[in-house]
Amino acid sequence: MRAKKHGILLDKTPLGFENDGAFNPAAILENGKIHLFYRAVRTGNYSSIGYAELSNPVTVKTRKKKPVLIPEYSYESQGMEDPRIVKIEDTFYMTYTAYNKINALGAVATSRDLKTFQKHGIITPRFTYREYKHMVECCPQLNEKYFFHYKIFKEHGLGPEVAEKLMVWDKNLMFFPKKIKDKFALLHRIHPGIQIVYFEKIEDLNQAFWTDYFMNLEKHIVMDPELKHESSHIGGGCPPIETSEGWLLIYHSAEDTPKGFKYHAAAALLDLENPNREIARLPHPLISPRFKWEREGYVNNIIFPSGAIIHDDLLYIYYGAADERVAVASISLTDLLNELLINKRT
Repeated sequence: MRAKKHGILLDKTPLGFENDGAFNPAAILENGKIHLFYRAVRTGNYSSIGYAELSNPVTVKTRKKKPVLIPEYSYESQGMEDPRIVKIEDTFYMTYTAYNKINALGAVATSRDLKTFQKHGIITPRFTYREYKHMVECCPQLNEKYFFHYKIFKEHGLGPEVAEKLMVWDKNLMFFPKKIKDKFALLHRIHPGIQIVYFEKIEDLNQAFWTDYFMNLEKHIVMDPELKHESSHIGGGCPPIETSEGWLLIYHSAEDTPKGFKYHAAAALLDLENPNREIARLPHPLISPRFKWEREGYVNNIIFPSGAIIHDDLLYIYYGAADERVAVASISLTDLLNELLINKRT
């Protein structure tokens, strides 16, 4: 089964803050309005957050001519990348990748009205790859790919100055849109899989918390790459969607091909009460790069899902196409859930 593509929704413009790209949007339906917060890129690969409102799931109503969020701190000096957004109780949580030319780490901002946001800084762990390796060596059953970047950096002989500044990249953060057993639940991505973390308040996510977390990393892994279209790695896509059959997760998968990586959008189901448990996973992608505007761009062959809404039993998936533009595709939610249930985990 494949999603129906509706084409390009947003593209780069001559405006200074988005003259190199507009892609990888967060999406949320609130009070009958569809809001998109997208990654806007200007020359030099500097990213801020742009905004558009849709009149229906496939039509842009308005688009701001200035970014709604811009980098302000050293940890995001190169940009705020790939936002996701959910509403938990009366607060909106926007997660994004904070990039400073060296490190890509997860950060969060909150809002009550989708107009003004308060930044809370980086919430993911800040360990060097050497420190990370020492901790995850406590997990003997761990997929070897969890050591991939450490080995690459070691082979390239990074000097001590760089090695001490370069931290484990932690990207693709997304909150579940409700607390689970009175705790926040957050998906994130330490290469090559998808992990989950539970916490009561952001302040709990300190170095001691993350040290214990990494020393037991295998307990926190939700999904690891297994299939052909996941031959390199996987990562979170759209924030989980609660359904009668489980948490629907639209994620991205990177396939390693002779011509480089090819990114797809894929689907899985997680247990409602225990999202650590994967219920089902589609054996094939939902969306793959087929059109020229998905195959050619700033980075070729990229489908990067990052936001989704449900409208009249249709799941609309908003994705970055070729790291340059926003596109949208839809699929019957009922049909997708039925197909997933055919592919339950054993």
